[in-house]
This record gives sequence, C-alpha cells and structure tokens, in this order.
Amino acid sequence: MRADTGKISLDDIYTRPDPRAYFRTLRELDYFIPQLAKPYFRTLIQEYRDATGVRNPTVLDIGCSYGINAALLRCDATMDELYERYDGPGADKLGMAELLERDREMVLLRGAALDGPGSVRFLGLDSSRPALTYAAEAGFVDGAVHADLEENEPTERQRETLASADLVISTGCIGYVTERTLGRIVAAAPEGRKPWMAHFVLRMFPFDPVEKVLDAAGYETVHAEETFRQRRFATAGEQSQVLDTLAAVGVDAGGPESEGWLSARLHISRPAA
Repeated sequence: MRADTGKISLDDIYTRPDPRAYFRTLRELDYFIPQLAKPYFRTLIQEYRDATGVRNPTVLDIGCSYGINAALLRCDATMDELYERYDGPGADKLGMAELLERDREMVLLRGAALDGPGSVRFLGLDSSRPALTYAAEAGFVDGAVHADLEENEPTERQRETLASADLVISTGCIGYVTERTLGRIVAAAPEGRKPWMAHFVLRMFPFDPVEKVLDAAGYETVHAEETFRQRRFATAGEQSQVLDTLAAVGVDAGGPESEGWLSARLHISRPAA
C-alpha cells in the first residue's frame, strides 16, 4: 500500500511475461476505466484528424502495460472480451506462443476498427519491460519506449520515438507518473507540433502540477465534470485511507469513493494555437 495515498500496490501484475495475472486480478476488482475511456479517445482522435488534416495519427499511451488501450481501440474490443480472453476457460492452459498467436490473429482480423488498416499507430511507454514486450509482440502497439521518465531524460532514440506522437493518452498512471514525465514528452515534440493529450486521473491526485507545466508549454486544458469509476477498492483499509487522502487534498469524498469505487476525472489538453 502506498503510504502517501493509501492505494494498494498491484505492481506485481505488471511485470509478468503475459497479461493473464493482470486480467485475473483486475477482473475481481471490476476494473473498467479503459472501457469508459475508449469513446473519449476515439472522439479526440477524430477531432485531431479534422483539425490537423493528419489522417494516420500516432497515439502514445503512457503506462500502457500490456497494450490494453491500444487493443480496445485498434480491435474495437471490450474489457469483458479481454477478461474472457485471458481469464476465461482454458486460458491458463495456453503457452506463451499460443497466446501471442491468438492475439496477432485478432489484430490481423480486427485491426481496422479505427477507420482502416494502419490508420492509427500506437506507441507504448512503460517502465515494465515484460509488459511492453508482450504488447509489441502481440501487435497491440507498433512501437515501445521502455523508460522511467520520472528519473531519467529520454535517450536520443527514445526522444525521436516520443517526438512522433500526435496524441498522448493515459488511464490511471498520472499521480505515479508526474509532471516530470509529461514535461519531457512535451520537450521531445517538434517545434510547432505539440501532441494533444487526454488523461484519466484518479481524483486523489491533483492535476494542477501537470496543468502548470502544460500551461507553460502553451497548452489549454479542459476538465470534464463527470467522474469515471476506475475499479472497486480492494480492501476496506484502502477505501478508508483513500477517503482520507481525498479530504486532505480538498476533494469532496461523497462520490464514488464513498460507495466503494476509485474514481477518475478526464483532463483534455491541447496546444492553444
């Protein structure tokens, strides 16, 4: 459990060679934030196309783990479908090669979900090499950046990859990933072509430090009023400590958290120009 927020640590499920433990654990907690985020990401991608004329944008997913957001968008999949895929009957009997082959077939057959084959290119950024490797080998992401940008500047090669992003998305990593990572991603962007951003951020993590860095880089941010349920609390202790954290940062805890759910808000940032 994180001492600063009370949120339990699930780090071990992000470092396995395949996503089965990830889905088995999060299924029990009704984790569905990527599903809720999907239509907002699709809309933003289309708005970016309409505004810029870029028909084949590149989307960078921060904290992508096994490429879940990319799988949902690229293949028009659902979280229920992925839960059955990796935690359904017979899933534990499959070898790694069989899992990967099955995923590659899904990408091949359904990878045209975003208006044509190859119409959106996905990049994954994560500090978990096993998760990134799986996402890339399965075909969910087209490129991967294995880096901890909280602690380190990107290498020249990583900077080039980050610079190709037209949009940057995340579903729950902001708070663990801070304005340091976002600032380094923005700094990698070519002059005059900063990426649009959409971040679903747990309510216990103030977005102000990130917004301040983005404002200084010429962004304008819109905050959605709606709240989005991320997952159920794993324990009563986790809920109690998160409620205390919300109170400490001045957030009304009478919403989903009091009903047993971690919840997030959506923040959309675009270059003012």
